[in-house]
Amino acid sequence: MEFNSNKAIYLQICDSICERILSGSLAPDERIPSVREYGAEIGVNPNTVMRSYEKLTGEGIIYNRRGIGYFISPDAGKIVLETQKKEFIDSEWPLILKKIELLGISLEELLK
Repeated sequence: MEFNSNKAIYLQICDSICERILSGSLAPDERIPSVREYGAEIGVNPNTVMRSYEKLTGEGIIYNRRGIGYFISPDAGKIVLETQKKEFIDSEWPLILKKIELLGISLEELLK
């Protein structure tokens, strides 16, 4: 996994897992690698992975079965989709819209 220096690594790990959920490569109730396994796989400290897993658990995207591991929540796809839509509309869309207006791009040009 390649990391972007403009965003915290633990957030990039969360984003990666969420993208895999949305794409269908991680299914509901599927087990994901342990903190240590995933840390070794992507080359980061297990504490960083743990921080990601804690965030995702807090959001209801994954859950922990004590002694067994972490799993994708049954409603993870719905939660991720709603969260990312809201984030896009609140944070990214206003910047895109501003750029469109500054450049004078018409609706017809966008639809091409």
